[in-house]
Amino acid sequence: MDHLKLDNQLCFPLYATSRMITRIYQPLLEKLDMTYPQFLVMLVLWEHKKLTVGQIGKKLFLNTNTLTPLINKLIDKKYILKNRSLEDERIVFISMTKAGKELQKSASGIPECIVNASGMSADDIQTMKILMDKFLENASRNYYLESQN
Repeated sequence: MDHLKLDNQLCFPLYATSRMITRIYQPLLEKLDMTYPQFLVMLVLWEHKKLTVGQIGKKLFLNTNTLTPLINKLIDKKYILKNRSLEDERIVFISMTKAGKELQKSASGIPECIVNASGMSADDIQTMKILMDKFLENASRNYYLESQN
């Protein structure tokens, strides 16, 4: 029954790492009056400028029912705008306001703080990210295929 030992589980270090990273982010994001999920939405928008709600959800692996409250909070904070497509009113575009663009400058030091907190080399972090991206891509594809059966 070694396969049921905590030390032999892939899920546990991923879960614990995720929680630790979120704890490290928390005081940094509190200064910006943001939660980690809100920060993720802003990261995607800083990179892509304007996306549909569906595109943001796909990039963050979030369903619309999870994403909508995050978007509404960011609208309340005046960081983003929501506009319906003129061609298809079911499509909602999200873009940044001037305040959202200015927030990017305030957040620019956060990634370095996370790297420093890890105590890891840039190469180790890059290797870890590559492996996690590969796992996420494969697992999400396999999960999608299984859920279709």
